[in-house]
Amino acid sequence: MSYEPISVFDMFKISVGPSSSHTLGPWRAAQRFVQSIKINDSLSHVQSVRVLLYGSLAKTGKGHGTDIAVQLGLCGDDPVTFDVNSIDAKIHDIASMKEILLGGTHEIAFDPREDIEFLMNESLPYHPNAVTFLAEFHNGESIAETYYSIGGGFVIKETRPDDDPVGRGEASAGKEQTQLPFPVDTADDLLHWCMKTGMSISEIVMENEHAWRSEAATKEGVLNIWRVMKECIYKGCATEGYLPGGLNVKRRAHALNKKLLADKTYKDYDSWLEAIQKGGNNFKYILDWVSCFALAVNEENASFGRVVTAPTNGAAGVIPAVLQYYVAFCNGNSNEQIIKFLLTASEVGSIFKKGSTISAAMGGCQAEIGVSSAMAAAALTECMGGTQRQVLMAAEIAMEHHLGLTCDPIAGLVQVPCIERNTMGAIKAITASQLALQSTPDFAKVSLDAVVKTMWDTAKDMNHKYKETAEGGLAVNIPLSLSEC
Repeated sequence: MSYEPISVFDMFKISVGPSSSHTLGPWRAAQRFVQSIKINDSLSHVQSVRVLLYGSLAKTGKGHGTDIAVQLGLCGDDPVTFDVNSIDAKIHDIASMKEILLGGTHEIAFDPREDIEFLMNESLPYHPNAVTFLAEFHNGESIAETYYSIGGGFVIKETRPDDDPVGRGEASAGKEQTQLPFPVDTADDLLHWCMKTGMSISEIVMENEHAWRSEAATKEGVLNIWRVMKECIYKGCATEGYLPGGLNVKRRAHALNKKLLADKTYKDYDSWLEAIQKGGNNFKYILDWVSCFALAVNEENASFGRVVTAPTNGAAGVIPAVLQYYVAFCNGNSNEQIIKFLLTASEVGSIFKKGSTISAAMGGCQAEIGVSSAMAAAALTECMGGTQRQVLMAAEIAMEHHLGLTCDPIAGLVQVPCIERNTMGAIKAITASQLALQSTPDFAKVSLDAVVKTMWDTAKDMNHKYKETAEGGLAVNIPLSLSEC
């Protein structure tokens, strides 16, 4: 068997909303295209650039910010560091001046309305999320490169699908040659190593991460991922107003946060967390907070805020909400427990990516919310003292009850029903964990691997209308006034 090594930092990427496949992926693809020109010292010879968007990238690209992402990528900006507050101004300048600074250094004529084409009725065979970049040079020559955004910010270049099967891109070049001490493609593989060594799932993951970097570097990186997640929750809870895009969706996390805290005051994340913890532990209070955490993240995501793919942007609120629940209400506020949580979650996510998909354009929303819920359920179960089998059982339960979930974004925006689905995924994850912790997995009727296969079978059978095209479901069964955006 050929094992695909996937790191925790492949599953959790710092990103900009609203979509990992439609925003982060095309952004990274544009960066790679510019870099390929730079390698040949040809950047200064470029006369013009055109961008062709296919399939799902065309059909919901406007609502997902694909056109914005490719422009920023062509400019050489990076989604990890770019000031999200500057996006509107930069895109406005490009449109008004009809010029773009290619790679941040070479100015060429570029009109987004003419040079970015949304090919609604054309798809490429490898994956629904395809983008082609065309460059013409002053000497009359031209080049074309096609990339596939395969979910979670993973990108594959058309001429290299076999060289880069996982789609990490240049940032993770060489990972596919890495020999891991505990290679894992399936849940059975993972359980085999756990039983053979006696190690927990998070310990297995940490040992594998050693193949790429030191333990200290891995821990530092994972805690940085949590830093971005909790900053996103906190900012989402502190921001009011309406989401961009024309649906006039009102942000709800701010009002819910204010209501739950009543007269409690806070000045930063730590004092906010303390105020939450002092509020009590009744069921409704905790349930409302889990919903608030998830809403906060995905309202930030819908507003082109900074989020973490978990494993995607559309499902970015589930894992942070469950981890924040663990921190706030289960005494999980320690670095070691947070690291354990995210390592375990990443491994379960990688199993779904290898055996099925994390792309809604391939598998519907079961590939996003369903996978994120399974990841969160597994992570919470390990942190709550569950056995390795109980951890995998929790993941199975969470996904089993998301099978067949469609992706039908209204107006092509990552807002309705996407944001609320993150609250559902988080609550299902907690429930799945509680069920697994009270169960005897040795007698379980359904394995995680069986659910992964079933999810993939379901994805292949699902009508394309329900795969992030906005051509079915809620996207076509809403009042006309809402869709005129």
